Amino acid sequence: MHLKLICCEIFYREACRLIADSPHRIDVEFLPKGLHDQGVEKMRPRLQECIDAVAPGTVDAILLGYGLCNNGIARLEARHTRLVVPRAHDCITLFMGSRRRYREYFDSHPGTYYHTSGWLERNDPNSAGGETVQSKLGLFMRYEELVEKYGEENAQYIMETMGDGVEHYDQITFVRVGLPSDAIFQAEAERAARDKGWKFEAVEGSLDLLRRFLFGEWNEDFLIVEPGQSIAPSYNEGVVKAVPGVGS
Repeated sequence: MHLKLICCEIFYREACRLIADSPHRIDVEFLPKGLHDQGVEKMRPRLQECIDAVAPGTVDAILLGYGLCNNGIARLEARHTRLVVPRAHDCITLFMGSRRRYREYFDSHPGTYYHTSGWLERNDPNSAGGETVQSKLGLFMRYEELVEKYGEENAQYIMETMGDGVEHYDQITFVRVGLPSDAIFQAEAERAARDKGWKFEAVEGSLDLLRRFLFGEWNEDFLIVEPGQSIAPSYNEGVVKAVPGVGS
C-alpha cells in the first residue's frame, strides 16, 4: 500500500524507526507539538487542511497520528480517501502500547504527568507560533533556567505559585519504548521531577500499537473513516467513531 502519515512530531523518533521497517510506502508530514496546545479551534482546521491537501487517488489511506486529543480531531472529514485513526484519548496510549495498559496505570497513579522522548525533545514553545500557557508558567523549566530568563526573585515566585495547571500533579512518569536515546531523556525527566520535589518513575512502554498502525495491521484498535464520513467521539471504550460527514 501507499500511505500518507500526518502525525504529531512527538512521535518523530518512534515513527521514523518503524517506517524504515514497514512493508508499505509511507509519505510523512510531521506537525508541531505546539499545535495541540493552541486548542481545537486552531488544531482542527490545520489538520483538515493537511488531509485535504492529499490529492485524490494518490494514496490508499491517510494515517492520522493523533489521539482524540481533547476533541482536536473531532469533525475531521475523509473527503475522498479513507482515514485511519488509533482509538486513543491521547498520545500516551500509543507509547504504552494499548488503551488497557494506559487505563490501568492512569487509574493506579493519579496526579501523574507523563514524559516521553518526543515530548521532551519537541517541547519548543515557539514551534506553533507562540508560547504555551505551561511554558509561560515555567512548568517545564528547571530553576536555573527560570533564574536566567526571569531573574531570581521572579523564578522563586514562579516555583512557589506554579499555577492551576500543576496543582494536582505530584509525579512524573517517563515511558521507555526501547530506543537507544531513552536513557538520555529519562535522565532529563528524572531531573525535572527532582527539581519540582515530585516522585519519579520510569515504566516500560511498547511500540506495538504504533507498529500495527504503520504496518497496516488495522484491527479493532483502529477506526477506519471512509470517504464521506467524519470522526466523532464515541464516549465509550472505543474512544472515536465514524459518522456521516457534513456533506453527506
